[in-house]
Amino acid sequence: MFLQNLKKSLLKSIPILCCLVFTAQGAVVVPKAPKIPVESYVLIEGNTGKMIAKLEENKHIQPASINKLMTAYSTFLYLDEGQISLDDKVMISNKAWKIGGSSMFIDPSMKPTVGELLQGMIVVSGNDASVALAEHLAGSEDTFVEMMNIYAESIGMENTHYVNATGLDHEEQYTSALDIGLLASEIINKYPEYYRYYSQKSFTFDGIKQYNRNKLLSRDESVDGMKTGYTSSAGYCLVASAQRDSMRLIAVVIGADNEETRTDSAAALLNYGFRFFENKKVVESNKEYATAKVWKGKTDQITLGTRSDVTKTIPKGAAKNFATEIEIYSPIVAPVDPSQALGKMTLKNGKEVVVEAPLYPMSAIAKGSIWRQIYDSVWLRFE
Repeated sequence: MFLQNLKKSLLKSIPILCCLVFTAQGAVVVPKAPKIPVESYVLIEGNTGKMIAKLEENKHIQPASINKLMTAYSTFLYLDEGQISLDDKVMISNKAWKIGGSSMFIDPSMKPTVGELLQGMIVVSGNDASVALAEHLAGSEDTFVEMMNIYAESIGMENTHYVNATGLDHEEQYTSALDIGLLASEIINKYPEYYRYYSQKSFTFDGIKQYNRNKLLSRDESVDGMKTGYTSSAGYCLVASAQRDSMRLIAVVIGADNEETRTDSAAALLNYGFRFFENKKVVESNKEYATAKVWKGKTDQITLGTRSDVTKTIPKGAAKNFATEIEIYSPIVAPVDPSQALGKMTLKNGKEVVVEAPLYPMSAIAKGSIWRQIYDSVWLRFE
């Protein structure tokens, strides 16, 4: 209450451009991310986009079966636009049948549905399902790959180039841990109704039951996806996502030596993120953050607030140490329109800017009497 009254008093008495700083005492110590034996990784908060930890995040790597995230994303887009449905029957080509590698065991005599092929691709990493979906959506895998690259560019995947829909090694095919994290976040946030496939622990097709290779689905109940990958050149890779309370973390680990290492490495990153970070509403809409002097108005003071909530991923407990800077654009002369920003609030954690939020009038103020306008006009000359 003391600080709030102090802010009101100072803002009322200083009508021209001003900058007020309010700080709290204390320090929050966050240890470095755990050292894990992989070539590259990222740990991202999926709701806010905050990069919590990273290692060689832009390094080009072979995507292995994590490539299938984009094959799935493209399929979800077609489903969302109504161009296909989960119940559509799909013809199986000889190419899809003979592709080799991980398989859901389809052949040209079958007509599985789009929904079955999605499960075959996502849950058991079927290369045959990936090619079948690509051909169903675009006529050929080559044409489908062109679409994959267009979608990657639109998401902002600057270090990615696709050559096939499966992730089988190719010297011209590459991606990065950061790009994979961006794609995973896009799938989770944009297509929650299809994301459920990534938590499915097994899939049975034509009497053959196969199990999801993401071991974290069984080890950690907060983990609900996403995808494993392996080739001899890419090593063992894993995208793992978990939800605890308000936080959605996405860990991408690339180039582990074995399945156990990739699983343990992703788990270590997730636990680190949940242990030391939190999502915090740092700005609240329609809350009074400042008051300011108004000239030539029916009243001589106005309250300022923000228009929307802002949630950030921050170290646990760090919010109490934020420095708040209030900047008022002045002089403020009536009439005052609530749609016009009259200042801004900046929250800082040390030297780091956490957020900048424009401050708007919380009410309109009309012009004052002729006497008030004349009186204030005189005093404004001395400001």
